[in-house]
Amino acid sequence: MKKIFLMALMAFIAIGASAQKSSNKPVFTTVKENKITSVKDQNRSGTCWAYSTLSYFESEILKATGKTYDLCESFVANKTYMDRAVQKVRLHGDCQFSQGGSAYDVLYCMKNYGICPEDAMPFPGSLYGDSLNNFNEFFSIMEPYVDAIAKNKAAKISNQWKPGLQGILNAYLGECPESFTYNGKTYDPKSFMASLGINLDDYVTITSYTHHPFYTKFAVEVQDNWRNPLSWNLPMDDMMRIIDNAVNNGYTVAWGGDVSEDGFTRQGLAYAIDTKKAESLAGSDMARWLKLSRVERTNILDSLGCNVPEFTPTQEQRQERYDNWELTDDHGMLIYGIAKDQNGKEYYMVKNSWGETGAYKGVWYMTKAFIAANTMDFMVNVNAIPKDIRKKMEDVQKKQGLGD
Repeated sequence: MKKIFLMALMAFIAIGASAQKSSNKPVFTTVKENKITSVKDQNRSGTCWAYSTLSYFESEILKATGKTYDLCESFVANKTYMDRAVQKVRLHGDCQFSQGGSAYDVLYCMKNYGICPEDAMPFPGSLYGDSLNNFNEFFSIMEPYVDAIAKNKAAKISNQWKPGLQGILNAYLGECPESFTYNGKTYDPKSFMASLGINLDDYVTITSYTHHPFYTKFAVEVQDNWRNPLSWNLPMDDMMRIIDNAVNNGYTVAWGGDVSEDGFTRQGLAYAIDTKKAESLAGSDMARWLKLSRVERTNILDSLGCNVPEFTPTQEQRQERYDNWELTDDHGMLIYGIAKDQNGKEYYMVKNSWGETGAYKGVWYMTKAFIAANTMDFMVNVNAIPKDIRKKMEDVQKKQGLGD
């Protein structure tokens, strides 16, 4: 009888815990959802910047023309890695050569080299017998190659390293086509770009930090921002107003930021978790909380679900986290919608590039607090910016004689 009682008690506790977790699971109602193209999978490659930004331009084309395109990440990567290697050689190795990049790299490539559709180059991974991208072998060959040239002690180097590196790029990514046929018409990459129906001068990047004056431009100081493009530095509230205004007016946003926080889960959710309040609600004192593994802490936070407490991001907090390396440039994604949970809390709907993973098949629901706290920068169409903010930006440009 005692054994039966204990088993019943355990079952009751399990049911109660399950019910609590179920009741805390967010139930989303879509407020605004803009059209996007299909979810892609970058697999084992550090090319989120290419996937997220091309996805962004695919959405821009879809909005402008109603046409759906699948643009080629391998083309952008091939051109960008050569340019990045050239910079490292010019600087004698005093800069980084790596897989990462920024949204501006895609914009630069499209402006200067054009673009091609996905099927104009080999399918990712197919050249080396894989079903998707896997850059492990690729970069283990390419990084030391570039280092050997950039740090060479010769008084003069030849230009032959470029065709050698191009051979590696072509072997793993495919050769960028000089011409191709799409829907019965022949294009080169530049003429194809010109046919897509968008103006590449319409795009700006936005950030928010206090170590530069607001309503001025500066190059965000992160290693993957290696071309040093200038971003508009705006107050955090204005930065967030731009995202809201863009989404509510039918635009998407190419977002770059930090996804290494505890609040970003692999199941498709992201919260700006107030860990001090969370550990108290979870019934564990701070000493015990700190001893828990990240998996154990995640399980506790998952049990709290949409009731997990969040902190309110501030401008000062953003700057402090940036300066102490907490806020990092980890990942690129596409913001395309807004949703609410059963408590009325608003989330951005965000398209990822990890395939149809997680609870929402490749989509993440990220609270506005999480985005405000963890945004490094983002790219947006100037026409999506609220009129009063855009006027301030234009006034600054006129006063200083700056271009777009």
